[in-house]
Amino acid sequence: MDKMPITANGYRQLEAELKKLKSNDRPEIIEAIAAAREHGDLSENAEYHSARERQSFIEGRIAELEDRIARAEIIEPSKLGGDTVKFGATIHVIDEDTDEQLVYQIVGEYEADIDKGMLSLSAPLSRAMIGKSIGDSVEVTTPKGSKAYEILDISYK
Repeated sequence: MDKMPITANGYRQLEAELKKLKSNDRPEIIEAIAAAREHGDLSENAEYHSARERQSFIEGRIAELEDRIARAEIIEPSKLGGDTVKFGATIHVIDEDTDEQLVYQIVGEYEADIDKGMLSLSAPLSRAMIGKSIGDSVEVTTPKGSKAYEILDISYK
Protein backbone atom coordinates (compact mmCIF):
# COMPACT_ATOMS: atom_id res chain seq x y z
CA MET A 1 0.00 0.00 0.00
CA ASP A 2 1.57 3.28 -1.14
CA LYS A 3 1.42 6.25 1.18
CA MET A 4 -0.01 9.43 -0.33
CA PRO A 5 1.24 12.81 0.88
CA ILE A 6 -1.42 15.19 2.15
CA THR A 7 -1.40 18.38 4.17
CA ALA A 8 -2.93 18.40 7.65
CA ASN A 9 -5.73 20.64 6.33
CA GLY A 10 -6.47 18.24 3.48
CA TYR A 11 -6.55 15.33 5.93
CA ARG A 12 -9.03 17.18 8.17
CA GLN A 13 -11.26 17.78 5.14
CA LEU A 14 -11.25 14.07 4.28
CA GLU A 15 -12.12 13.16 7.88
CA ALA A 16 -14.94 15.75 7.98
CA GLU A 17 -16.48 14.43 4.76
CA LEU A 18 -16.25 10.84 6.02
CA LYS A 19 -17.87 11.78 9.33
CA LYS A 20 -20.73 13.58 7.52
CA LEU A 21 -21.34 10.63 5.22
CA LYS A 22 -21.38 8.13 8.10
CA SER A 23 -23.35 10.16 10.64
CA ASN A 24 -25.77 12.11 8.42
CA ASP A 25 -26.06 10.85 4.85
CA ARG A 26 -25.98 7.10 5.54
CA PRO A 27 -28.80 7.18 8.17
CA GLU A 28 -30.89 9.49 5.98
CA ILE A 29 -30.66 7.19 2.98
CA ILE A 30 -31.54 4.15 5.10
CA GLU A 31 -34.71 5.97 6.21
CA ALA A 32 -35.49 6.94 2.61
CA ILE A 33 -35.15 3.31 1.48
CA ALA A 34 -37.41 2.13 4.29
CA ALA A 35 -40.03 4.76 3.41
CA ALA A 36 -39.88 3.84 -0.28
CA ARG A 37 -40.34 0.15 0.55
CA GLU A 38 -43.61 0.97 2.26
CA HIS A 39 -45.02 2.21 -1.06
CA GLY A 40 -45.40 -1.31 -2.36
CA ASP A 41 -44.10 -2.95 -5.53
CA LEU A 42 -40.34 -2.32 -5.63
CA SER A 43 -39.94 -3.19 -9.31
CA GLU A 44 -41.81 -0.04 -10.37
CA ASN A 45 -40.90 2.18 -7.42
CA ALA A 46 -38.74 5.06 -8.69
CA GLU A 47 -38.18 6.42 -5.16
CA TYR A 48 -36.78 3.09 -4.05
CA HIS A 49 -34.44 2.76 -7.03
CA SER A 50 -33.25 6.35 -6.62
CA ALA A 51 -32.59 5.82 -2.91
CA ARG A 52 -30.70 2.57 -3.59
CA GLU A 53 -28.60 4.33 -6.23
CA ARG A 54 -27.81 7.12 -3.75
CA GLN A 55 -26.94 4.52 -1.10
CA SER A 56 -24.54 2.85 -3.53
CA PHE A 57 -22.85 6.19 -4.19
CA ILE A 58 -22.55 6.97 -0.46
CA GLU A 59 -21.12 3.54 0.38
CA GLY A 60 -18.63 3.83 -2.48
CA ARG A 61 -17.54 7.27 -1.34
CA ILE A 62 -17.14 6.05 2.26
CA ALA A 63 -14.92 3.19 1.07
CA GLU A 64 -12.88 5.60 -1.08
CA LEU A 65 -12.39 8.06 1.80
CA GLU A 66 -11.45 5.29 4.24
CA ASP A 67 -8.82 4.09 1.76
CA ARG A 68 -7.44 7.60 1.28
CA ILE A 69 -7.27 8.19 5.03
CA ALA A 70 -5.55 4.82 5.58
CA ARG A 71 -2.92 5.68 2.94
CA ALA A 72 -2.45 9.31 3.97
CA GLU A 73 0.96 10.54 5.02
CA ILE A 74 0.34 13.87 6.73
CA ILE A 75 2.98 16.49 6.00
CA GLU A 76 2.79 19.83 7.78
CA PRO A 77 4.17 22.52 5.42
CA SER A 78 4.86 24.97 8.27
CA LYS A 79 7.42 22.51 9.67
CA LEU A 80 9.25 22.38 6.38
CA GLY A 81 11.54 25.04 5.09
CA GLY A 82 14.34 25.73 2.76
CA ASP A 83 14.81 27.67 -0.41
CA THR A 84 13.80 25.01 -2.91
CA VAL A 85 10.33 23.91 -3.98
CA LYS A 86 9.00 20.72 -2.40
CA PHE A 87 5.68 19.32 -1.22
CA GLY A 88 3.65 21.85 0.76
CA ALA A 89 5.44 24.89 -0.65
CA THR A 90 3.49 28.00 -1.55
CA ILE A 91 5.08 29.38 -4.70
CA HIS A 92 4.64 32.81 -6.23
CA VAL A 93 5.34 32.67 -9.97
CA ILE A 94 5.08 35.03 -12.88
CA ASP A 95 3.98 33.94 -16.33
CA GLU A 96 6.90 35.06 -18.50
CA ASP A 97 4.61 35.65 -21.51
CA THR A 98 1.81 37.64 -19.87
CA ASP A 99 3.52 38.98 -16.70
CA GLU A 100 0.55 37.58 -14.74
CA GLN A 101 1.50 36.69 -11.17
CA LEU A 102 0.08 33.48 -9.75
CA VAL A 103 0.26 31.73 -6.39
CA TYR A 104 0.15 27.95 -6.01
CA GLN A 105 0.56 25.55 -3.13
CA ILE A 106 1.77 22.05 -3.93
CA VAL A 107 -0.58 19.62 -2.21
CA GLY A 108 -1.61 15.99 -2.35
CA GLU A 109 -3.60 14.58 -5.22
CA TYR A 110 -6.81 14.35 -3.17
CA GLU A 111 -6.86 17.99 -2.12
CA ALA A 112 -5.88 19.62 -5.42
CA ASP A 113 -8.15 22.42 -6.64
CA ILE A 114 -6.64 24.64 -9.31
CA ASP A 115 -9.33 27.29 -8.81
CA LYS A 116 -8.07 27.74 -5.24
CA GLY A 117 -4.40 27.61 -6.24
CA MET A 118 -3.99 24.10 -4.82
CA LEU A 119 -1.78 22.29 -7.33
CA SER A 120 -1.46 18.50 -7.24
CA LEU A 121 2.00 17.09 -6.62
CA SER A 122 1.57 15.05 -9.79
CA ALA A 123 0.62 18.04 -11.99
CA PRO A 124 3.13 18.91 -14.72
CA LEU A 125 3.75 22.39 -13.28
CA SER A 126 4.42 20.95 -9.82
CA ARG A 127 6.80 18.35 -11.19
CA ALA A 128 8.63 21.05 -13.15
CA MET A 129 9.02 23.26 -10.05
CA ILE A 130 10.15 20.58 -7.57
CA GLY A 131 13.76 21.24 -6.60
CA LYS A 132 13.86 24.72 -8.17
CA SER A 133 14.77 27.93 -6.31
CA ILE A 134 13.76 31.59 -6.39
CA GLY A 135 14.73 33.14 -9.72
CA ASP A 136 14.64 29.85 -11.62
CA SER A 137 12.51 29.53 -14.74
CA VAL A 138 10.44 26.46 -15.48
CA GLU A 139 8.86 25.49 -18.76
CA VAL A 140 5.73 23.36 -18.88
CA THR A 141 3.89 21.89 -21.83
CA THR A 142 0.15 22.47 -21.49
CA PRO A 143 -2.75 21.63 -23.79
CA LYS A 144 -2.57 25.24 -25.02
CA GLY A 145 1.15 25.00 -25.73
CA SER A 146 4.36 25.66 -23.85
CA LYS A 147 4.29 28.04 -20.85
CA ALA A 148 7.27 29.52 -19.00
CA TYR A 149 7.15 30.69 -15.39
CA GLU A 150 9.71 32.36 -13.16
CA ILE A 151 9.68 31.54 -9.45
CA LEU A 152 9.43 34.77 -7.46
CA ASP A 153 9.02 33.44 -3.92
CA ILE A 154 8.80 30.18 -1.98
CA SER A 155 7.26 29.87 1.46
CA TYR A 156 6.03 27.16 3.78
CA LYS A 157 2.94 28.14 5.78
